[in-house]
Amino acid sequence: MLGVMNAKSKKARKEQYQDLLKVTNKTVSYTHHAISLLEDTKLIPPGLFDSAQDCAEELRDIVTLAEKVIDQTVRRVINGESVPASEKIVSIFEPHTDIIKKDRRETFYGHKICLSGGASNLITDCIILDGNPADTDLSDRMLERHKEIYGNYPLKTALDGGFASKENLRSAKGKGIKDVCFAKKRGLKEEDMCRSTWVYKRLRRFRAGIESGISWLKRSFGLTRCTWKTLESFKSYVWASVVSANLLTLARSEILANT
Repeated sequence: MLGVMNAKSKKARKEQYQDLLKVTNKTVSYTHHAISLLEDTKLIPPGLFDSAQDCAEELRDIVTLAEKVIDQTVRRVINGESVPASEKIVSIFEPHTDIIKKDRRETFYGHKICLSGGASNLITDCIILDGNPADTDLSDRMLERHKEIYGNYPLKTALDGGFASKENLRSAKGKGIKDVCFAKKRGLKEEDMCRSTWVYKRLRRFRAGIESGISWLKRSFGLTRCTWKTLESFKSYVWASVVSANLLTLARSEILANT
């Protein structure tokens, strides 16, 4: 594994992968043998047979995932095939995990989350996404959810720079949204997005405040890393963080109102 991570060339990395695949295939073979022994009624005492079956079932699930990892590794590294992210298993222990970000040497895993907020500092909506869709594909979805939940589109909206595109701007304007601010212009003009430069700057500063709220969620409510297992628990963890933050925001507003 260390050889794969620190290889200086594709050839050296491929050699390390071949060795890793050899070890993994042997481990899978041992596991298949262990499963057959656990299922042998002649070898397992009657009082332990149910526990042995549970263990065998767990091993079968892990082996199935391991074989998928072997297959995708052979396709990608040995055969040079491009394997779609949707077909990849990146965690045997949490198979629902997606690849969400790639840095120069490190890959990050989890699930992409879209958050909406308002002037109240409350988180007004949260979507936990499957896969790793481009931000430019999410603008309409978030705006439609806003209308579904609150009955109308917002009068003004400030979006992350990744959402910026001419198509998203046209779509948002077509919904009757007067001012649409993208944190990064990406070739768009301020006067096309908002009714004035002053409005654009105000919305951009508002967007910066939303970013600080997201940072607060990560620092104070554990949204940086989920420690609960299974996809449903992951979703519960995210919503627990969001609801906790909203409750604290409401409590602070009540205290300020009464002082």
